[in-house]
Amino acid sequence: MSDLQEQVLEQVRDYHRAQPDAGPFVPGVTEIWPSGAVLDEEDRIALVRAALEMRIAAGPNSRKFESAFARRLKRRKAHLTNSGSSANLLAVSALTSHLLEDRRLTPGDEVITVAAGFPTTVNPILQNGLVPVFVDVDLRTYNTTADRVARAIGPKTRAIIIAHALGNPFEVTEIAQLADEHGLFLIEDNCDAVGSTYDGQLTGSFGDLATVSFYPAHHLTMGEGGCVLTSNLALARIVESLRDWGRDCWCEPGENDKCLKRFKYQMGTLPAGYDHKYIFSHVGYNLKATDLQAALGLTQLARLDEFCAARRRNWRRLREGLDGVPGLLLPEPTRRSDPSWFGFAITVDPEAAFTRAGLVDFLESRRIGTRRLFAGNLTRHPAYIGQPHRIVGDLTNSDIITEQTFWVGVYPALTDEMLDYIVSSIKEYVGASGA
Repeated sequence: MSDLQEQVLEQVRDYHRAQPDAGPFVPGVTEIWPSGAVLDEEDRIALVRAALEMRIAAGPNSRKFESAFARRLKRRKAHLTNSGSSANLLAVSALTSHLLEDRRLTPGDEVITVAAGFPTTVNPILQNGLVPVFVDVDLRTYNTTADRVARAIGPKTRAIIIAHALGNPFEVTEIAQLADEHGLFLIEDNCDAVGSTYDGQLTGSFGDLATVSFYPAHHLTMGEGGCVLTSNLALARIVESLRDWGRDCWCEPGENDKCLKRFKYQMGTLPAGYDHKYIFSHVGYNLKATDLQAALGLTQLARLDEFCAARRRNWRRLREGLDGVPGLLLPEPTRRSDPSWFGFAITVDPEAAFTRAGLVDFLESRRIGTRRLFAGNLTRHPAYIGQPHRIVGDLTNSDIITEQTFWVGVYPALTDEMLDYIVSSIKEYVGASGA
């Protein structure tokens, strides 16, 4: 590092330290966000250092992050993307690759998923001409079960993709076993659950593929960004190709002839010796992230344990504070799991003396941010009406979630004072309703 660069970074540190703090928490005035990024001095330094070095495309930070993140999640390979949504698109699209031969998914094949979730878990199924098979979830865990998935398996079923809801693991050991027994692919949408475990094993390490998001709401942030992880080297190679325009070459930007036979390939009906850097084996995309994003990801990754501990601590404080409040169905961790929570879900009992809408309005009036459990029942949204799909069983709980469920935050920037204000506000509203 040059002396001049070091001087600039020292000024950045001075700038960071000169920023005013948020000030004291003022109930009803200070915004309590349900989610958000937690950024410190090292994050700012990392971004400026990468900018000073003009790392405007994927580069050394990207490769370093991919290696470190793969090790952290106990996978052999990680590929950075520009979003968690793109990660899901790549994971599902990879299963349609011709390189999988008889195992490849083709249009009309079915993929089991849940109705109550976020659209980008389901959209790649439809975008690849596949058919989503929707199953219901349990209230309190907000996850589906192995029994429901087993009942949904039919002659056209080829894969399963499920998200760990709000950081709470689904029965992933059992569902991975079902997938293995029936020859199905399993994709874990781990975007909300980095650091969660099931049977003592990290979520994201059970499936053939796993995806992560680095949007500011999530456990780690790059501003935007995502990742696809796998221990299957064949799938990793397909994901990389699809992410990088569909090209067959695996050289990093700036590299040449890593395979030592750049001008010796003959593929498709191209002339022999056609430049391998411009041979395309998949109909792909450009979904890469930048080195600036990866630089931020590296400093964030160093704080993952701290972030996960704070999320667990904040969730417990809300759970203990709201225990026994009438009219509320409070969340529960899936049995044998240790969630790294994304949010604290609350379902208002349909028989309660108050409504979800009334409670949410009251909280928002006190500047307590709330969010719905994403889309609720996806099959009821205009985007999915008329789309090919199959439903197994009823979607009763997904409909209850659509009408009655919301969540509040547990992210690390929330203080005990903020959490206690959320609890006291909910109790005040419920008490005033006569419940």
